[in-house]
Amino acid sequence: MQNIYLSPYALKPSFCRGRIYKEPEYKTRTPFQRDRDRIIHSSAFRRLKHKTQVFVNTEKDHYRTRLTHSMEVSQIARTLARSLNLNEDICETLSLAHDLGHTPFGHAGEDSLNDCMLKFGGFDHNLQTLRIVIFLENKYYKFNGLNLTIETLDGLLKHNGPIGSFEKIKKILGIHIFKKKINFELYGSLESQISAISDDIAYNNHDLEDGLRANLFKLEELKDLPLYSELLKKHIKNKRFYRREIIINQIIREAINTMVNDIILNFKKNIKKQKIFKLKDVYRSKSLIVDFSNKMKNVDKETKSFLNKKMYNNKLVLNKTSKGKFIIQKLFKECIKKPKKYLRKDLLNAFSKERVVSDFISGMTDRYAISLYNNLK
Repeated sequence: MQNIYLSPYALKPSFCRGRIYKEPEYKTRTPFQRDRDRIIHSSAFRRLKHKTQVFVNTEKDHYRTRLTHSMEVSQIARTLARSLNLNEDICETLSLAHDLGHTPFGHAGEDSLNDCMLKFGGFDHNLQTLRIVIFLENKYYKFNGLNLTIETLDGLLKHNGPIGSFEKIKKILGIHIFKKKINFELYGSLESQISAISDDIAYNNHDLEDGLRANLFKLEELKDLPLYSELLKKHIKNKRFYRREIIINQIIREAINTMVNDIILNFKKNIKKQKIFKLKDVYRSKSLIVDFSNKMKNVDKETKSFLNKKMYNNKLVLNKTSKGKFIIQKLFKECIKKPKKYLRKDLLNAFSKERVVSDFISGMTDRYAISLYNNLK
């Protein structure tokens, strides 16, 4: 029944290419529903509750965490999928899973761990997500990992588009694990493209909201941003009657709606322009199909630039994240020195010591990393 309502270029459960390890399928849930449920029930997903988005998790209760961000990405992705008659289940799966590989202390933590791992293959949070779902989650008798469908693995791999270089994949994952079931050079499914652009929408808008809540910049400064300047003019006049937070919420809500509608309209143009009639046409396309219009791309670019200047490189934020960088470096040195004290023996037998340390540290929550570091003193 589910296939009837999906577009001919959607990922249909009946066309699922299976999993790395064969398993019997269920009558009550499609393969992609099972993938989503496996993500939700994973330990790595629960840990996102205490991982930094921008503000270190120990600060305040109302700032985003990796968990709330992932849920917001999922909500936007479901809206787009339903509007375009695509597969909501796999959009939700990819959205909920896309940040599993993030370190504590946000992107500063990732940079620090990558520095520690430079001589050993490096660290990449997207590929770390794949390590988690393929190797590190351990809940089944017959295999390690979550044994997700090939479609889900393909979507997670291509979160940023086709794979141009295999070097990092070889060092961090090993291409053989996919058993030649994934073509790295092709574009991902429309559902994977939806997840990626939903991430962008959520990231920009909700970081703007958190930055305003934290008083890192003023509401009036949005006048310098395309789209937001129009929304500011529309709502700033209500400042006398409503709390500042309500005005912020209204601006962010309308910005998200505008971006979603822009994608829907642009999608319909791209489908015609690129002559997309079936799923194979999606994989063989020469460019993104789920994408912003040129006008909205400019909005996205300007917003990222604004956030980079006003928020991510704000002294208050940098002071917090620089401490996180230092903690990760110290923990890496300690774990390398005494691996058997902290790491599972079976993992040390399966992977290099450095990679297992990287897995261990990247899986930490902010508070656990801080606590472990304090115990080292």
